[in-house]
Amino acid sequence: MEKQTYFHGTGRRKTAIAQVKLMPGEGAIIVNGTPYEERFPRLEYRQTIVKPLLVTDNLGKYNVIIKATGGGITGQAEAISHGIARALVSAQETLKPVLRANGLLTRDPRVKERKKPGLKRARKAPQYTKR
Repeated sequence: MEKQTYFHGTGRRKTAIAQVKLMPGEGAIIVNGTPYEERFPRLEYRQTIVKPLLVTDNLGKYNVIIKATGGGITGQAEAISHGIARALVSAQETLKPVLRANGLLTRDPRVKERKKPGLKRARKAPQYTKR
C-alpha cells in the first residue's frame, strides 16, 4: 500500500467550511489557489490562520493547501485555523493536548439566529404602542 502523501482536516465556523491538506514542505500556505497573504490582507486574520502551526512549532515544516467556501472573511479564517488544527492531529496524535489547551480543536457553535415571525429580527420586537 502507498504511503499517505498528505493529512486532511475539515474546519467549520458559522457558515464557512475549510478543507485543509497538510503536506511536509517548506511552509507555503495556499488558500483557493492564492497565497494566504493576498487572500487575507489583515494581520489579525493571518495570525488566526497560523496559530495552530505556531503553538505546535510546525510553522516551516508543512505546506498547507486550503479550499475555503461560504461565510465571510472572518469565518473563513477561523474555519481554516480549525481545519489546520484537525489536520495536525491526524498527522501527529501527540499534538492534541497542546491544541486542545489553546482552544483550537473546539468547533465554535455560534451561528446567526433565525428571524422569528411577528418580530423584526431574531429577538427584536416591534415597538409597543398603548393607544
